[in-house]
Amino acid sequence: MKKIGVLLVDDHTVVRQGLRALLKAEEDIEVVGEAENGRQALQFVKKLLPDVVVMDIAMPVLNGIEATRQISRYIPSVKVLVLSTYSNDEYVEQLTEAGAAGYLVKQTAANDLLKAIREVQRGNAFFSPAIAKRLRDQCREAFSSGQPARKSIELTSREAEVLQLIAEGSSNKQIAAELAISIKTVEKHRQQVMNKLNIHDVAGLTRYAISKGLVERSLPMAMV
Repeated sequence: MKKIGVLLVDDHTVVRQGLRALLKAEEDIEVVGEAENGRQALQFVKKLLPDVVVMDIAMPVLNGIEATRQISRYIPSVKVLVLSTYSNDEYVEQLTEAGAAGYLVKQTAANDLLKAIREVQRGNAFFSPAIAKRLRDQCREAFSSGQPARKSIELTSREAEVLQLIAEGSSNKQIAAELAISIKTVEKHRQQVMNKLNIHDVAGLTRYAISKGLVERSLPMAMV
C-alpha cells in the first residue's frame, strides 16, 4: 500500500513534533519532511512531491497564504491542508481562493486531522465543522440575496512576497537578496503595492499585512 506523503509546515518546532507524533501511528500516512516557513515549503514540495502539505498561515519569510497560492498554481497535484489558530472568515476566504483543499482550526485539529489528510488526498475538500457550517450559511445567504461576493484587492505573488518582507522590516537591499531580484525591481514592486492598497508608508503596510495574516501579530508595536 502506497502511503500518503505529508509535508509539515509550521514555524514552531513543537507543533511539527506534535503533528509528526500524531501521524506516526498511522499505517497509511508518512511524514516525508518538515519546513519552518513558506519559502522552505516551496523548495521541499518541488523536491519531495508530497501528496498533502499541512500548512500554517503566519510564518516568517513567506506566509502560508502565498505559499499555498504558489503550490496550487505550479504543482496542483499537491493538496494543501491549512492548519491554523485563525478561524475568521477572511482567512478562510483568502486560503480557499489561494487553492487550499481544506482548513482546520488547531484547537480542534486532533479530532479531524487524520480524516482531513485522507479526504484532501482523495481530491475532496475538508473543513473544520464550525467553518463548514459558516461556509454553507454564507452560500445560502449569497444565493438568496443575489449579492455577488465582494472582490478583494489582488496583489501578484511577487507583490505579496515584497509586502511581507517590508512588514518584517527588511530593506530594499535585503528583499532583493532574498528574492534574487534587483533593487530597482524591488522598488517597482514596492510602489505597485502602495498604489494598489493606497497605503504609502511602512507602518501602514505593516498594519495591513498583520490584519491579513501575512505576518505574525507579535511584531514589535514600534513598527506599527
